[in-house]
Amino acid sequence: MNPETKISMNTTNQASRRDFVRAAAFSSAATALTAKSYSQILGSNERVNIGILGFGLIGRIHTRSFAGLKDARIVAVSDAFKPRMEACRDLAPEVRMHSDFRRVLDDKGVDAVVVATPDHWHALQTMMACAAGKDAYVEKPLHLFVREGEWMQQVATKHKRVIQVGTQQRSAPHYQRAKQLLLGGAIGDIASVQCDFFRNVMPGIGSPPDADAPVDFNWDMHLGPAPQRRYNPNRGIYHFRWFWDTAGGQMTNLGHHSLDIVHWIFGIKGPKAVASHGGRWFLKDNGETPDTQNAIIEYEKFPAIVQFREAAGGGAESSMGALVFIGTKGTMKLGRDGFEILPDKKSNPQNIFAAIIGGHPVGGPQVLDEPKGQIWCEPMSDKSGNATQQYSLHAQNFVDCIKSRKTPNSDLESSHWVSTTCHLANISARTGRRIVWDAVANNIVGDKEASAMLLRPYREPWDSELKALLA
Repeated sequence: MNPETKISMNTTNQASRRDFVRAAAFSSAATALTAKSYSQILGSNERVNIGILGFGLIGRIHTRSFAGLKDARIVAVSDAFKPRMEACRDLAPEVRMHSDFRRVLDDKGVDAVVVATPDHWHALQTMMACAAGKDAYVEKPLHLFVREGEWMQQVATKHKRVIQVGTQQRSAPHYQRAKQLLLGGAIGDIASVQCDFFRNVMPGIGSPPDADAPVDFNWDMHLGPAPQRRYNPNRGIYHFRWFWDTAGGQMTNLGHHSLDIVHWIFGIKGPKAVASHGGRWFLKDNGETPDTQNAIIEYEKFPAIVQFREAAGGGAESSMGALVFIGTKGTMKLGRDGFEILPDKKSNPQNIFAAIIGGHPVGGPQVLDEPKGQIWCEPMSDKSGNATQQYSLHAQNFVDCIKSRKTPNSDLESSHWVSTTCHLANISARTGRRIVWDAVANNIVGDKEASAMLLRPYREPWDSELKALLA
């Protein structure tokens, strides 16, 4: 699909389009290596040089993870907020700092980049990295709107790049074991999946007035392809995730992690339909994404129910965010710390009916003799999960795949379907309608207004960057 973008170019901020296309073509020709030739240049024991795009909360975690690997090192960093670039040197003292991320992509000493910028940058920076001959580890959500996922696959394929998505649970041993158990019928057939994320952050993030950006914060670079806005503290560092211009709220944040595991275990490409309801109803601030949201994801064989509460804790159990698989023989609770299988009690159906409200009078179901303590499946507990280890294992998987040119654990295509599902939930909540999805056509069925939300034009000059990438 061709992007509906402008073609104008801001020459004060960027080289000419002719220069960009020439450089991209040269980079593509120089770096489109086969697995064999690449492995000859970058030996299995050599270090992979990593550039960090965005040294925020997650960017720092990734920097620490890659810096801890024997066959990787952090050599460059870019961030729109200068103090954060300088803070990166606490973990990588020799790191080269660039206020413009494009200088990291130009750096011949960088083999791959970690894209840990705000959500609205993920797709474009990943595509630009591919065109520059860099492999990329990109944070979730993979993109901000659905069409970006199609473009990313097109560009990554064209330039033969390895892409890892930051859903690190796929690399965790206990998640892999849980996957085998669920596919092996450990809790029977899956009847439904459920995940709740409840917390209380009342009254919210406040409503600070718009102002001039700090002198050490490149606000225009932070906005990038997003619509032009005047600086507001809440639209910047960290809280960008509560505004539609730059993120998708908790649905594309925590929801993406949970739904990613569902898609990964069962090989799901997309939902049949999504119905979601929610809004920013209780927090008193200038944020936009829902503080309360319920979503029912209709998959082919079972539904997934995802709930968020930002203004209600919901009790200790419901606030944990564990992914719950409810089967016909038992239930599995799966989280980053491990999993637990809770078997259903096995009993003669007549005895279950007979015990209702003290029992039936004559003519109704009566209790029959049967063995005590029967269960449908075996209980099991695994508490081996380690969140820090999961990041490191995922980073190592990416480095290994850079060398081997194999597909990483969190591949581009499957992650696209997860991000798409999250966006459909948000589109449903914003339109107030159930969204029917055609996964083959990659389109919404029978709703022009909702379909228009699958695409958003980039702001110049980044629209021209996109057009060149897709040429």
